[in-house]
Amino acid sequence: MANDNNLPQDDNLTAEASAVAGEMADVDGEITDPNLTATGAPEAEPNQADAELADLKDKYLRLAAEFENYKRRTTKERIELFKTANQELMTALLPVLDDFDRARNATQAMTDANAVRESIDIIQNKLNKTLQQKGLTAMEAKGGDFDAELHEAITQIPAPSDDLKGKIVDEVEKGYYLGDKVIRHAKVVLGQ
Repeated sequence: MANDNNLPQDDNLTAEASAVAGEMADVDGEITDPNLTATGAPEAEPNQADAELADLKDKYLRLAAEFENYKRRTTKERIELFKTANQELMTALLPVLDDFDRARNATQAMTDANAVRESIDIIQNKLNKTLQQKGLTAMEAKGGDFDAELHEAITQIPAPSDDLKGKIVDEVEKGYYLGDKVIRHAKVVLGQ
């Protein structure tokens, strides 16, 4: 064999390379590698690849099942939360409903309007106190500045005094907060 690079040739390495090339040569003289597939890509060990694929499938199926369980659990918890929240409020309002029934029965035969008014005032105060305990707060709008995030202007009228120009003259419907959130805007009349 001739050396193209003019480097000293190691006879042992050359013999080894020839032997390997001879083993890889098939009948037609083409060199083939037993680790290459028909596409020319090296073939991985079948047992290792199958085991890795099975492991990944198992992990995927477990993750998918865990996610489905999580979705079912959170949906169920959300439904329970809504039921519980409504139940708590209704339980708190039942004594007020009982008071209305008692007042209605007690005032049916009465002709004194003041006694009826008094019973309604007592029940309204109890209802307001119960709702305040649940976080409901009424807005104080009359005489204050108009704020579009808190108030809804129904109409404008000439202001009765110069102090009320551009301010809220009257409150048609009260606005309410639940905690810090506005749950109903106050309907107001503005002074021009």
